[in-house]
Amino acid sequence: PVAGARLRDKRNGFSIPPQLTLGTIVNAIPRPWWWYDFLTTPKLEFASLSTTGGTVGELLNAAMDPTISYDDLAVIREIWPGKIVVKGVQNVEDSVRLVDLGVDGIVLSNHGGRQLDRAPVPFHLLPQVVREVGRDATVMVDTGIMNGADIVASVALGARFTLIGRAYLYGLMAGGRAGVDRTIQILRTEIERTMKLLGVSTLAELEPAHVTQLHRLTRGQAGAEVPVTPRA
Repeated sequence: PVAGARLRDKRNGFSIPPQLTLGTIVNAIPRPWWWYDFLTTPKLEFASLSTTGGTVGELLNAAMDPTISYDDLAVIREIWPGKIVVKGVQNVEDSVRLVDLGVDGIVLSNHGGRQLDRAPVPFHLLPQVVREVGRDATVMVDTGIMNGADIVASVALGARFTLIGRAYLYGLMAGGRAGVDRTIQILRTEIERTMKLLGVSTLAELEPAHVTQLHRLTRGQAGAEVPVTPRA
């Protein structure tokens, strides 16, 4: 395990501590209230990482043990008597192996697409993973959840839970706690509207038949048509 290049982080000065880039300064010039906040409030820093320096990628590389393997799950199980969930699963084979090793849940995720370009789309993996391990473990999905309809589609295909990732962070940055509450309200409204349009009144009624694959067809290298963009 290693960190991705995270090129946007480098361009935008997203390091520990955060840095002011030329682009940030240019954007802030016509916004005097930003300068007032910047000069009159405490320095921006990560409370849990105040003694760490460098980019986020460098921090991740330092935190990860490249020798970690499936054998370490047995050690974790000895230490931790509770539920074990593994996040970042990107294929069916790993899902089956993890469940055989006793994990209680898996999170299908490509880490927001920031690690490896063209990594598998978790939503596309969901149906087969649920068929293989859904009776023995809780299957969750992360990455690409940007609308309440995405949550409904994921639940319809067998996910017990979805992670919304960036959506709540946008709300947090825009309005603090009130912004997060507003994000949840928007998602709730979208979920309820989608379910009403589908004619279901509970999550338990959702099933794969409620998910329609709307294909934007593109030509693959071998001339085959490749379906993209699933929607509820």
